[in-house]
Amino acid sequence: MASVTQHQIQKFHEDGFLVLEQFFSAEECDSMRSQIQRIVAGMEVPPHCRTTFSTREEEQLQAQGSSDYFLTSGDKIRFFFEKGVLDEKGNFLIPKEKSVSKIGHALHACDPVFKQITHSPKVQELGRKLGLERPVVVQSMYIFKQPGIGGEVTPHQDATFLHTEPLGRILGFWIALEDATQENGCLWFIPGSHTNGITRRMVRAASGASACVEFVGSEPAYDDKQFIPLPISKGGLILIHGEVVHKSELNSSESSRHVFTFHVMEAKGTTWSKENWLQPTPELPFPSLYT
Repeated sequence: MASVTQHQIQKFHEDGFLVLEQFFSAEECDSMRSQIQRIVAGMEVPPHCRTTFSTREEEQLQAQGSSDYFLTSGDKIRFFFEKGVLDEKGNFLIPKEKSVSKIGHALHACDPVFKQITHSPKVQELGRKLGLERPVVVQSMYIFKQPGIGGEVTPHQDATFLHTEPLGRILGFWIALEDATQENGCLWFIPGSHTNGITRRMVRAASGASACVEFVGSEPAYDDKQFIPLPISKGGLILIHGEVVHKSELNSSESSRHVFTFHVMEAKGTTWSKENWLQPTPELPFPSLYT
């Protein structure tokens, strides 16, 4: 992996994202893939936990909000499923390893392989190059984007879900564990869209509400023509500013698009919103990125 240049860092500040090809080796990618296979093989899904993950607002509220399973997943390894893979009794209609949409949200803390990747020397060096003084890891996810059914992720800003004061303190690290192409659902970005703040927040609902989370504000109608695709090869890393607008399309291809992604917050001078769905716990305070 070549060292990141000041020019690239400047480009990140201009665009709100940065593509770093071949940041991780094929071996590192394969170690994460085989580890997730082991985790899925051991997956026990309690019937009451069979939540379907969706990015559509109403379904999001219904599926995630009615679900304590989602809200308490910040310090655990938990499973979320694609739409239509479970029958009304909660039994799998397809092989379970093909049914998982994502696994989150504490792989970086609970699993040795993902912990090692998250805190790898090159990630720490990149953090320092970006000027992060007290970065902490707030969440991680393994995203499968299953062939044929991997759902679209509608245009959004990560700070909608991970709000800080001031804004601009959230950074996503998105690692392609397989080639991400336009066919299998690579990311699309609106360059420069990270400079206008955020328009929508997902917050914890007042206790006693029917859902556990609610949305405040609304997502504007984005112009499809403004999005550019960012295909990236296996091992590539995309840095994602917390306010840059991005999306991914449905995976209608026959190949999956596995990704490991984690979010870092610059903790220096930053307040993590008490209204965020994700909260640090006594068992897992947000760990420092630097070791």
